[in-house]
Amino acid sequence: MMRKRTWLVLAALIALAVLLWPKTATQQTPSPAPSATQTARTVPTPGVNNSLPAFLPPEARDMVATIQRGGPFAHRQDGNVFGNREGLLPDMPRGHYREYTIATPGVEHRGARRIVTGGHPPRSWFYTDDHYDSFRAFNVRAPERRQ
Repeated sequence: MMRKRTWLVLAALIALAVLLWPKTATQQTPSPAPSATQTARTVPTPGVNNSLPAFLPPEARDMVATIQRGGPFAHRQDGNVFGNREGLLPDMPRGHYREYTIATPGVEHRGARRIVTGGHPPRSWFYTDDHYDSFRAFNVRAPERRQ
């Protein structure tokens, strides 16, 4: 009787392993998301401001230029203080961070995409596409001054 149970348990384990094998063999482990302190590399793209990282959508690239110009902004909340309540950005005094809405095509409300800047003028830049659940830091070159 004991041999029969052992055999059934062994057969069940083998069957389970066979069923799960194709799923686990083809799955890839996702790479961890970069932290807010990591800075993205830029990828040159012809005809695009190459000082910005490739992960930024075109609308974010447009917003960077608008922030550097000082506006005008499409949403009344743009330029308001970002409180960093999530604690994902470096700890700074209240008022250091400002948030800006990045338009999302096909969405009629503000959506989840934002740029958060630090300092005035901005010295640190962060992008979120999941409404502050995560951030990606990036660098922006200061705008060239005309003479």
